[in-house]
Amino acid sequence: MGTCRQGPLTDIRILDLTRVLSGPYTAMMLADLGAEVIKLEQPKIGDDSRHFGPFSNEESAYFMSVNRNKKSITLNLKSPEGKELFKTLAGQVDVILENFRPGTMEKLGLDYKTISQINPKIIYASISGFGQTGPYSRRAAYDGIVQAMGGIMGITGEKGGKPVKIGSSIGDIIAGMFCATGILAAYIHLKKTGEGQYIDVAMLDSQVAILENAISRYTVTGKVPGPTGNTHTSIFPFETFPTKTEDIMIAAGNDVLWCKLCDALGCPELAEDERFCSNPKRGFNHDEMFALLCLRLAEKPAEEWAAILDKAGVPCSLINTIDKVLENEQIQSRDMIVEVDHPIAGKNVIAGIPIKMSLTPGSIYKAAPSLGADNSNVYQELAGLSVRQLDDLKKSGII
Repeated sequence: MGTCRQGPLTDIRILDLTRVLSGPYTAMMLADLGAEVIKLEQPKIGDDSRHFGPFSNEESAYFMSVNRNKKSITLNLKSPEGKELFKTLAGQVDVILENFRPGTMEKLGLDYKTISQINPKIIYASISGFGQTGPYSRRAAYDGIVQAMGGIMGITGEKGGKPVKIGSSIGDIIAGMFCATGILAAYIHLKKTGEGQYIDVAMLDSQVAILENAISRYTVTGKVPGPTGNTHTSIFPFETFPTKTEDIMIAAGNDVLWCKLCDALGCPELAEDERFCSNPKRGFNHDEMFALLCLRLAEKPAEEWAAILDKAGVPCSLINTIDKVLENEQIQSRDMIVEVDHPIAGKNVIAGIPIKMSLTPGSIYKAAPSLGADNSNVYQELAGLSVRQLDDLKKSGII
């Protein structure tokens, strides 16, 4: 854990109106890399996710997991005074990020068209379920909805079984990652031309974008892809296998690795078998190949096989539960499990920064903020408000 804001984005100031996950994830990614993120929340209530469990000393662990490295201010955007204060802040930032349902910011009179007249260089990014245009644009959406509609659920689950939602909220997170990419691209354009712009990211679009080869498989073969369990649809063997103790994931991604796998399992004859000597043939004869490999793998515990295959250079892994992930030596060595001190919750364990940079590394330097913790500093610095004015705004419910 670092001690101060650092990284390649220290010149970027973001006013973040988002809540729950997609937008907060975007803002966290940029904050980790040095951006100053000012999280704007509703007075007294705050981000919806502050009320999601589990809790540590009444602070939401959910909220703390995606809101580190941020400042928190409160502001009632429905009040005339709140709108004017927002516009003042908008003139002092580089990016505005929001994930309300389309039309909300227009109703408030704080949309891109309005704000860009105040700050022509503003980068204004919106994340929504279905985007700002199209017949579904005003519909409400959550992660599970876009996983279902976007096709990812339709190809996830046991072979022949019902579709299953991916365990992580990938509908939100992928949209957040795409939005972060869009903001950085827009910032490069701003530096080149002085022009700000509007960014429209849809969770549904983002799900379609990560369907990988499912679209091409359907358009080329005419067959609708369905759940295939843990088996890859194009590479064989690339799936989980039962052993004497538990399942193990093996990914022999090419013919060379196939031969190494067969040698390591003590069945080199399978590498020369006409049915399995190439990836297309292994796919065509998958069930026979799978059954023969299972016979060998059933002879030893999963941990023993993992050691044997790793030594042979065959990609493999035990299937870790979350507690094992936190204990994993590789994950620990990469600082991917970090402990931060929260002023109320105390010690809080969160995921680290996955982007490692040699010259301008980011930093996790502070825990997620308490609601409105930075009202005084931000409003005095960016809006020039006095202590008395802040007290008056607080008494009237504006902040």
